[in-house]
Amino acid sequence: MTDSYVAAIDQGTTSSRCIVFDQDGAIVAVDQREHEQIFPRPGWVEHDAAEIWERVQGVVAGALERAGLRADQLSALGITNQRETTVLWDRATGRPVHHAIVWQDTRTAALCAELGGADGQDRFRDATGLPLASYFSGPKAAWLLDKVPGLRERAERGEIAFGTIDTWLIWNLTGGVDGGVHVTDVTNASRTMLMNLERLEWDPEILDAMRIPAAILPEIRSSAEVYGAAVGQLAGVPVASALGDQQAAVFGQACYDPGTAKNTYGTGSFLLLNTGNRPVPSKNGLITTVGYRIGAERPVYCLEGSIAITGALVQWFRDQLGIISDAAEIETLAASVEDNGGAYIVPAFSGLYAPYWRADARGVVTGLTRYVTKAHLARAVLEATSWQTREVVDAMYQDSGVPITTLKVDGGMTANGLLMQHQADVLGVPVIRPRVAETTCLGAAYAAGLATGVWSGLDELKTHWRADVEWSPRMPAETREREYAKWRKAVERSFGWEDDA
Repeated sequence: MTDSYVAAIDQGTTSSRCIVFDQDGAIVAVDQREHEQIFPRPGWVEHDAAEIWERVQGVVAGALERAGLRADQLSALGITNQRETTVLWDRATGRPVHHAIVWQDTRTAALCAELGGADGQDRFRDATGLPLASYFSGPKAAWLLDKVPGLRERAERGEIAFGTIDTWLIWNLTGGVDGGVHVTDVTNASRTMLMNLERLEWDPEILDAMRIPAAILPEIRSSAEVYGAAVGQLAGVPVASALGDQQAAVFGQACYDPGTAKNTYGTGSFLLLNTGNRPVPSKNGLITTVGYRIGAERPVYCLEGSIAITGALVQWFRDQLGIISDAAEIETLAASVEDNGGAYIVPAFSGLYAPYWRADARGVVTGLTRYVTKAHLARAVLEATSWQTREVVDAMYQDSGVPITTLKVDGGMTANGLLMQHQADVLGVPVIRPRVAETTCLGAAYAAGLATGVWSGLDELKTHWRADVEWSPRMPAETREREYAKWRKAVERSFGWEDDA
C-alpha cells in the first residue's frame, strides 16, 4: 500500500460514486448511491440537484470509511460528471431554482428548431462543434430562464448561478454560499453550446442569441488544476480536477495519442477518438469536443459519437417490461438463443443522437414474427448497443480517415461478455477491457493527481494501463453486413414519430 491517495467523485445519471485510488492507480475503496429519476412528462427527465449533493456527501464519507482513511490523508479530489445536465441556483441561499434538466430531456426541441432558423442544426456548429439539439445545456438554461417566473430578471441582476453538475459540486465542496468557487472545466463548457471551441471562452454572440446573461456563467478553467480547497468533511483537500464523464474515461483509458479511441457503456454510450491539438469538424453527425486540458498546456480535442440509450434499454427491459428482475439476467436469457430471430429494437426513447440527430424519432421494435421469444428480444436489446456503436465508428472513419484497429471499452455493460463479443463481431476489430474498469473515476483521479504532483506526467500514467479481457471478431463479414443492413432499415422506421419535435 502506498502513502498517496486520490479520491474521485463520479456523479452519473442514475447514481453517485466515490472511489479512492492509491498511487498505482489501484482501487482502495468504493461507495455508490442512486438518486431519483423524475419524469414529469413524456420526454422530460429531471433530477433534484440538492438530493445529488446529499448523495455525493454520503458516498465520500462511505468511501473514506471503507478505505480506513481520514480526509487529511487524501492528496487530491477529482470530479467527473454527467455532462449536459443543467442546474440553476440562488447564489444567496444555495438552493436550486428548479429541478436539474437532464441531458436526455427533449423539452427544448422546439426551442432548438426556432433558434436554428434557416441554418437549422448547423447554426452554431462552426463555433461550438455541436449541432443545435436538445441534448446540450445552453437551450436548457434558456428554457429555465423563460419558464420560471421572475428568473430572468434575477439572473440579469447576478443573483443566479448556472452550472453543469461539476460546477454545482465544486461550488458546494468549496463553501457554497460561504465563498464557493464558481468554475467549470473546458470539457464540460464544451458541452453547453455556449463556448467557442477554439478560443475556449464563452461566445457573446451565442449568449445573445439564446438570451443568456453572462452574469450567471462560471469561469472556464483547465481540467487539471487546483480550483480551491474543500470545506466540511474534506476540509483542506485540494479540489483539483473536473472532466465530463466521457472525457474522464478517455483520460483513464490512457488515450493520450491521436488515433486512440474508447467507448463507455453506461446509460448511453459514448465513443471518443483523440484527434490531437486541433478540433476536427464533423460532416457525418459526430460532435467535435474538448477531450481534456492539463493546466496551461494546449487542449486536446476529440471526435465523439454520442448514443442516448444503451444501458437504459436494459433498465427498460427490466423495469418497464418486467421480463428480467436483474440486469445481469439479460446475458443468460439472450445466450439461450443463437441469434435475434429477426427482431431489432431501436431505442429512440428521446430521439436519436449520433449520427442522425433526429428529435422526431421514437423507439421501435421491428421484424416481429410468432417465432420471436423473450430470449430473442433480450438479444435484440443487447445488439442495439453494438449496432449503434457500429454506426458511430463508420461516421468517425468518414470524418477522420483514421480506422479504429482496436476499441478500448469500459462501463458497466462491459461485464456482459455476450455483448462485448457481438461488439467485436459487428466492428470486425478486437475489443479490449482494461484491468481497472472504473476508468471514468480513474481519469478524474489521474487529472487531480497530475495537478498536485502525485503523478509526474502522461508517460507515467500510460504504464498503469493493463488489458484484462480481449474479444476478437468471429462473425463472417457477409453475415455482419447483411445484419447491419437490416439494422439500418429498422432505424429508418423510427423516424418521424413526433411531428412537433
